[in-house]
Amino acid sequence: MSTHKTSIVIAGAGIGGLTSALTLHAAGFEVTVLESAQQVKPLGVGINMLPHAVGVLIELGLGPQLTRMGIATTEIRFCDKHGTVLYSEPRGLAGDYPYPQISVHRGQLQLMLLDAVREHLGPGSIRTASRVLGFESHETGVRVRTADGDVEAAVLVGADGVNSAVRAQLHPVDPLRWSGVRMWRGASEIGPFLTGKTMIAAHDDTDHELIAYPISEHTVNWVALARTDPAGELPASARWNDPVSADEVLDHFPGWDFGWLDLDKMVRSTPHIVEYPMVDRDPLSRWGDGRVTLLGDAAHPMYPLGANGGSQSVVDAHVLARALSATPGDLARGLTEYESERIGATRDVVLANRAMLRTWGEESADGLRDAARSYRQRTRA
Repeated sequence: MSTHKTSIVIAGAGIGGLTSALTLHAAGFEVTVLESAQQVKPLGVGINMLPHAVGVLIELGLGPQLTRMGIATTEIRFCDKHGTVLYSEPRGLAGDYPYPQISVHRGQLQLMLLDAVREHLGPGSIRTASRVLGFESHETGVRVRTADGDVEAAVLVGADGVNSAVRAQLHPVDPLRWSGVRMWRGASEIGPFLTGKTMIAAHDDTDHELIAYPISEHTVNWVALARTDPAGELPASARWNDPVSADEVLDHFPGWDFGWLDLDKMVRSTPHIVEYPMVDRDPLSRWGDGRVTLLGDAAHPMYPLGANGGSQSVVDAHVLARALSATPGDLARGLTEYESERIGATRDVVLANRAMLRTWGEESADGLRDAARSYRQRTRA
């Protein structure tokens, strides 16, 4: 087994991990990213990057690429299953935010970040087939155990997702909380709807929701959700990224007809539909310990109701780099300051998303307006 030395090791080459590598490198740190997969592939479907995250990516010099590959969302419309608008509001620059809101293919965004890391940090900065198995802390750093050998680091950042091995060691009694909601995701080459820059969130009164938004001139990303079970412990039979048929999805949405968007056509023309359980974890009172911390879904997995999980991981990366660069002689204190700034803010988002789920089927125009205003206050910065 080989031992490599580096200043900061990041577990996970997802959006949060790769953005952290870029922000930490820009702050002057030596960084290595450990990724469990043999090869980083452009998986996934769409993602909304909210203005506070887009600002970070612009600061890293990635704004032009991000703008070219995605759609600048200008409004969100909340409607019923017949397309009747209950409430709408402008988003991004149209909503007086300082930066646009960009809807983009998640895999393309990840590859853009991957290319940027390799360009600025060097091709050896990302080690694939290096799943993190655990770590051992000591006074001056961390020994990270991986499937490819041990790595010595001054700091370990666990950005290894909702099933984080780093979090599991730090917080061994920390179960996933299942909402009882099943989610189906896909992307369809169905062409634009409404303005071509509109995001919709449609509800009925029986715990069903459809979210759809364009991620290119011709591609619409969609997420269908249905409460099928009581909330509680995640069953062993839960599907994670498993393929499903269009009929299995559409069976949950009889009678849905917007007029301006053909739900049946959109779902049936989707080449790959996958299912996930909607899960989160209870917010933690602390994320890390000593020279080890968490970031993104490893730190604060949340329901994807506010299109904010990926964006929060980008903000984490920005704050982490700023905190560590302000305390170069005391990295443990820098991690504490990072957590103190982010832990309360992300807790608010996790709990806000839970509250949004509890009000399914009860939305009125006034209620949606109040919920949107409250959510903006939590996520604008």
